[in-house]
Amino acid sequence: MKRITLNMHCPDKKGIIAVVTNFIHQNKGNIVYIDQYVDRVQGIFFMRLECELKEKNFSKSSFIDNFQEVIGEAYAMEFNLFENDQKPKMAVFVSKYDHCLYDILARKESGELQVEIPFILSNHPDLEPIAKRFDIPFYHIPVSKENKAEAEKEQLKLLQSHGVDFVVLARYMQIVSPKLIAAFKDKIINIHHSFLPAFPGAKPYHSAYERGVKIIGATSHYVTEELDAGPIIEQDITRVTHLNSIQDFIAKGRDLERIVLSKALQLHTARKVMVYQNKTVVFS
Repeated sequence: MKRITLNMHCPDKKGIIAVVTNFIHQNKGNIVYIDQYVDRVQGIFFMRLECELKEKNFSKSSFIDNFQEVIGEAYAMEFNLFENDQKPKMAVFVSKYDHCLYDILARKESGELQVEIPFILSNHPDLEPIAKRFDIPFYHIPVSKENKAEAEKEQLKLLQSHGVDFVVLARYMQIVSPKLIAAFKDKIINIHHSFLPAFPGAKPYHSAYERGVKIIGATSHYVTEELDAGPIIEQDITRVTHLNSIQDFIAKGRDLERIVLSKALQLHTARKVMVYQNKTVVFS
């Protein structure tokens, strides 16, 4: 049996669920999961569906063409089809912080994170020993004002040559260029603390400590040209008090970053996130 996932959205109309489920039935498919949501303000219908099809009769291109002809055109529908047995290829971009990288690699090795990691890329050489420990190719591409355009070309070349599906910025401390963002629209995932915009800069936890904040958090989102303003995938918080030191703040923040980024990656790789007008619909 071939298991596939269909994500779709279109202007809301009566009968969409019936038409889609009937299409699956006519193609000798068995639906094993279905969920839908209607954005009443925008008037947009969203649906995620998983089904099993007889593998000997399955052709991805034929299925897509048929679905588009029968349903897509009639309902002005945008949709994506994913084959569940194909793990997405995820490139990992890092700088010097290693906590998110270790967490990603450990979850991948344990099978908790269902991805392939063709390479790790960094603007510093510091984390290469970690890549070697997990037997993953490591590429060091320094980035400066003078060579930023050339570095971007090298990055894109690597991503394309390895057939990368999406990128995770596991504390990659560089602004991603518009060209790279355009090439991987809604496919670059970032993680950062949730103090923005109140506490920007290199030491947000120090600034938050000085202000006596009571809650710290982390946010994972897709990258857009507007810095740290892309569609949010996952967030979480933890409480702090006057008894906590700056080091406590940093430790709690790093724990949150690991957890939130991991959850975002799991949701993305399971194809449970749909983006529409800088917001996300996240299915359970």
